[in-house]
Amino acid sequence: MRIVVDAFGSDACPGPDVAGAVMAAREWGDEIILVGPEERTRAELAKHDIQGLNIRIVHAPEVLTMEEHSEDVRAKENSSIRVGMRMVKHGEADAFVSAGNTIACLSAAIFDLQRIRGIRRPALATIYPVGFQPMLLLDIGATADPKPEYLLQFAQMGVIYAEKILRVANPRVGLLANGEEPEKGTMVLRETFTVFKQSELNFVGNVEPKDVMKGAADVVVTDGFTGNIMLKTAESVASFVGRLVKRYLWSGALSKVGLVLMVPAFVVALPGLLCLLPGIRRLLKHLDYAEYGGGLLLGVDGVVIVGHGRSNAKAIKNAIRQGREAAAAQIIPTIKAGLEARRQESHA
Repeated sequence: MRIVVDAFGSDACPGPDVAGAVMAAREWGDEIILVGPEERTRAELAKHDIQGLNIRIVHAPEVLTMEEHSEDVRAKENSSIRVGMRMVKHGEADAFVSAGNTIACLSAAIFDLQRIRGIRRPALATIYPVGFQPMLLLDIGATADPKPEYLLQFAQMGVIYAEKILRVANPRVGLLANGEEPEKGTMVLRETFTVFKQSELNFVGNVEPKDVMKGAADVVVTDGFTGNIMLKTAESVASFVGRLVKRYLWSGALSKVGLVLMVPAFVVALPGLLCLLPGIRRLLKHLDYAEYGGGLLLGVDGVVIVGHGRSNAKAIKNAIRQGREAAAAQIIPTIKAGLEARRQESHA
């Protein structure tokens, strides 16, 4: 794989961006292409041992900040985001990864990669971090005010992702709502319920947030505003639970062991504590947002992964993993073929 990484995307760039790229190159052996101001990128890369790794730098003199909007994206053709997008467009890379401004990534993808034929609006999709099984949530920030027809396309693309990446046969599709009844929610939501009901989707109806956490659907569809809030709330809860586990585990261990005469008690308690550690590690890993990397921008003609601005090196590495998995699964050609087949069926 050839993965382009925006070296100046994250809030703390270029540190986490470069470190995550080095981790990914070491783990998977891909060619990693760091895009950004060359001198600063090279200085950051020099902090790491990259002997034997396939990493190179492509100069992009401009950087898009979190404050900039689509007009700035259009003007800054030599920004790291746009240079990276064009590399994917021209077949010089298989995927683009950035922890930068979501609007900037979305705008650049539309300018440089363009939308897949027939797609009205892109959607940002991610694995929901709270629940007993992998579940795809979209949109989480690309299209805040979609029409029912846009949400149908989100669902169709989400189903293809769930089949190809999550390996789910005939994925169940749910519509995020404040109640199970068809008449719940906004006018757009009620119209979308009817559209989904009449479609070819394996539609299980409206799902409330509590049902999402219980695994009521494999693909959950919503507008970008609601999805973004739901995702951030879930990540905050997951982070809080993780801190809570660590705090009570540590305080419980101290209370059992004691402060001064703790050696005998500790020896007795040690086997039990060690038995718990693998399960606790798995729990904390499951609750760690960095394990999920970022969101896949569905609907544009190229693999684009958008991570959190606060991404650390591990999150960048896992965003690169998402990019390579999507490219390996041929997600873009598959979405194109699937949409084309549906168009032909509708005209038959």
